[in-house]
Amino acid sequence: MLDTHALLWALSAPERLSSRVVQRLEDADTVVFASSATTWEIAIKAALGKLEANMEEVVSEIRYLGFLELPVSIAHTERLRELPAHHRDPFDRILVAQALAEGLALVSADPVLRQYPAPIVWA
Repeated sequence: MLDTHALLWALSAPERLSSRVVQRLEDADTVVFASSATTWEIAIKAALGKLEANMEEVVSEIRYLGFLELPVSIAHTERLRELPAHHRDPFDRILVAQALAEGLALVSADPVLRQYPAPIVWA
């Protein structure tokens, strides 16, 4: 599963990703998830002017690349209770909870996320 910045890099600046991540993304056998929390964060930041992103293009590229949508579920929000307060960013926290609940690795370059028990793949 891709963290928000990792998703944006995958869509528009793959050279910013590690070669390991690029290889995995290019491997047809790799299943890549994009969380609805990620697109929600992009939409909010774009609306606030903190990020330039066209949501139609983002969603179109996610689908074109074959990334699977991972909706936020109640089970994911319940998993938040178990997380220590390493990070105050609600989007990052729900991504960690989703990764733990679904048994997924989270691709991220955020060093704070390494403090959680979720498997983190360095973007």
